[in-house]
Amino acid sequence: MACAAERTLLMVDDTDILYRSGTKRVLCPLTRSAANPIVKNGQRPGESAIAWVSVYRDPATGKYQMWYQAFAGNASHDKTRRCVVSYAESDDGIKFTHPNLGLFDFNGIKDTSIVLVANGGTSDRYGALVVVDPRDPDINRRYKMAYFDFTRDSSGHEYPGLNVAFSPDGIHWTKCPMGTLSLTSRGNHGEPVPFQNDTNRPWTIPLSMADAYDVFYDVPRQCFVNYSKMWIDGPDGGMYWKHAMGRIESKDFIHWSKPQLILTPDDADPPWVEFHTTPVFYYDERYFCALQILDRATRGGVVDVELATSADGFHWERNFRQPFWLARSAGHEFDSGSIFLAAQPIVVGDVIRFYYGAYGSGATGGTDYNFANGIGFATMPLDRFAGLRPLARSDQPTLKHPLENIGQVTLKPIKLGPSTSIEVNADASAGEIRVEVLDADGKRVRGFSDDEAIPIKGDSLKHAVQWKAQKASDLPEKQYLLRIHLSNATVFAVTLREGR
Repeated sequence: MACAAERTLLMVDDTDILYRSGTKRVLCPLTRSAANPIVKNGQRPGESAIAWVSVYRDPATGKYQMWYQAFAGNASHDKTRRCVVSYAESDDGIKFTHPNLGLFDFNGIKDTSIVLVANGGTSDRYGALVVVDPRDPDINRRYKMAYFDFTRDSSGHEYPGLNVAFSPDGIHWTKCPMGTLSLTSRGNHGEPVPFQNDTNRPWTIPLSMADAYDVFYDVPRQCFVNYSKMWIDGPDGGMYWKHAMGRIESKDFIHWSKPQLILTPDDADPPWVEFHTTPVFYYDERYFCALQILDRATRGGVVDVELATSADGFHWERNFRQPFWLARSAGHEFDSGSIFLAAQPIVVGDVIRFYYGAYGSGATGGTDYNFANGIGFATMPLDRFAGLRPLARSDQPTLKHPLENIGQVTLKPIKLGPSTSIEVNADASAGEIRVEVLDADGKRVRGFSDDEAIPIKGDSLKHAVQWKAQKASDLPEKQYLLRIHLSNATVFAVTLREGR
């Protein structure tokens, strides 16, 4: 019986790299779709401002389902309809339709696509994060939603924080009757930290998650994980200074761990930087965060998206602070003020799509909702988060002579053998790439040196690695080092395939 295994090594960080010489890492910013915005505000009842979004593409049918936050504010006659979750669907992920579901009315209008309303507590409900979980044996829980709301306990006390709901189809939702599952802190900027056992301020909870939830299923840990904003205290010790990244996890989507502070703004950031939200996804053995960089001082709190990476989900690298992975657009477009990227990569052929909601204004100030807003998406070529390219010039004293646009990347030991084939995702349209094989001791293997390699030229996601007289399948099965020689070229990923 034939079998195959595939592993892709991304050059987005140095996790798989033993060392490299004469190279620099470059980010590949996302590219906006020319079809944007694909969903506009004001097209449906109660949708003055739309932003937070989740999108799922069924791998079997290709059908897209979308859930997004729709805000009406004081235009709603019913407090539970001030901020709701609406639904849309599509065959191609570009042209979305809004079925008239008739599940919830808005100001007496029954033909709406609203699928979830608020509890009508002290303040508004936020978020529209949906995780599709086909593993769940209970068909009624295969769609899972996390959102912020105010819920009363059995004693009638109201608490803000994480609420969840379940659905068999993404349309008909049942709220979890247990109410708030992870408490959110709520108070005023500069408010003092409470004393131990202080019962007079039940909503003042240091180091708790704030009012946004971005949950995904963490495959290595086999649990649901939420990374989102967490308040940290200011220079004077007062609460609610800046948002940082916090983390909670759950095996069943109901019982959640104690919040843990993971990442904060640091000395390399301008003083105004804070993290508006911090959605994370897992892809090709890496954790990625679409870190939403908030500047409260500009236009009511503008938001751009920075790409951060982690090998384990706890220790994060912020190597791409500039340029942004997805920056606000110029002018007065729907996404010129704040961008809320959904950390749900959707692979369509050789392209990855990321959907996002956006405002043409700031996200944290003002009560005027007469600004452009909506939902769009941006794309990247498969696996091209970032790449390694040579320095323009290397002229260290240890070199015999200066080198221009020449660099090499040596990967950590990996097993190769008779069933292995190798591909590189690279742009060598202005130069070339040669790949050689070294043994575990760092010595070149005859027949697989750079001189014996067939040069890779052009721009392709799947360049085959070849040598003049040998094939990777000729190698005895053991550990080797792959060395990638770059001549005015950029490498983004290496894919190893094994099949028998």
